[in-house]
Amino acid sequence: MPPTPRRTVAPPLRRARLAVSLIFFTNGIVLGGFAPRIPEIRAGLGLSYSELGVAMALWPIGALLLGLAAAPLIRHFRSSRVATIGMVASVLAMLGAGIAGNVWLFGAALFIVGATDAIVDVAQNAHGLRVQRRYGSSIFNSFHALWSAGAVTGGLLGAACASLGVSVAAQFSAQAVLVIAINAVVYQWMLPGPEPRSAADEGADEAAVPHDGSAQHTPLRAVPIKTWGLLLALTVIAISGGWTEDAASTWSASYMQDELGAAAGIAALAFVAMQGCQFIGRLLGDGMVDRWGQRTVARWGGSMVALGMGAALAFPTTWGTIIGFGIAGFGVATLIPGAMHAADELPGLRAGTGLTILSWLLRLAFLFSPPLVGAIADATSLRVGLMLVPIFGALVVVLSGVLEPRKDTSKSDA
Repeated sequence: MPPTPRRTVAPPLRRARLAVSLIFFTNGIVLGGFAPRIPEIRAGLGLSYSELGVAMALWPIGALLLGLAAAPLIRHFRSSRVATIGMVASVLAMLGAGIAGNVWLFGAALFIVGATDAIVDVAQNAHGLRVQRRYGSSIFNSFHALWSAGAVTGGLLGAACASLGVSVAAQFSAQAVLVIAINAVVYQWMLPGPEPRSAADEGADEAAVPHDGSAQHTPLRAVPIKTWGLLLALTVIAISGGWTEDAASTWSASYMQDELGAAAGIAALAFVAMQGCQFIGRLLGDGMVDRWGQRTVARWGGSMVALGMGAALAFPTTWGTIIGFGIAGFGVATLIPGAMHAADELPGLRAGTGLTILSWLLRLAFLFSPPLVGAIADATSLRVGLMLVPIFGALVVVLSGVLEPRKDTSKSDA
């Protein structure tokens, strides 16, 4: 059989892919730069674990209250505008959190961060899916890989600044300048025109769950129960990945310093390991999904979270914990992208509806995680609070059957 000729990609489409990748990258920087400074911010504001958890919960509360505005905003103003303008607002709100003088201002800033981040999240994913459909092949995990690369970059910068005594305000100001400059440049490279009404309007249908691609959207009240069941299962898979990520971003540095006695620079490495291994997993993710199917990849990923974090928490050491977070990071690499991809193309739902609902419900993980883990930590220890992570890994193993298995290409290759 002769080799398949390599598909030529037009320069504007390559630039659009680069633009989306850089938006994901800057989105990762904002969270990555914040995570290593949480212990210092908590100490400066004099907060307990529970108080920090409640303040951090204002992030997902903002996302939950205002995140559903993403779909209408995208339809009216285009995903390119919503993503780039939203990133500017998000990084400025994060700067406000970094310079807040009391817990009320800190919480209010995180509320705005959460709202803008939720809207950006949907917009950047929606535009990424537009680009993928025009490509006609799987490139979606690569966008999320750039988010992880941004989070690693921000985490390393935050760790370095913490070790060198650079103030939170100075670090957050510098990252705001960088993020605003990048988004101002990449906006002009993004796909023009209004958003498509359905996935079929803009190229090949690459759904991650089996469905009839010819189906048109129907009123929400007429959507079959089976579709809502699939969306619920996909949401739980995404929440499992989000809960694992939140454990690293919110609690890993505090756990490493307070319970394992690690220095600030070393404590940040648990978060960096999570995001670094997640970055590698997302770079390899498209190939793994094409070869083995999203179902198998998710099943093995959930197993890695359950076993990696379970072992790290059962036998707590500084480097064992760093390795455990790294294993979990690789395990969750494709969970959220795969669930989003599948939700966006569920039959009977208007383009963007499934993605918006899943993204909004995903914020529930970030709403309940900080106060719940914080309360458990104050009552017992952070180690006990983090035990929820391997439980979510096991949930992914159980629910992974809703995702698509490996495609049978034997007929097309014949």
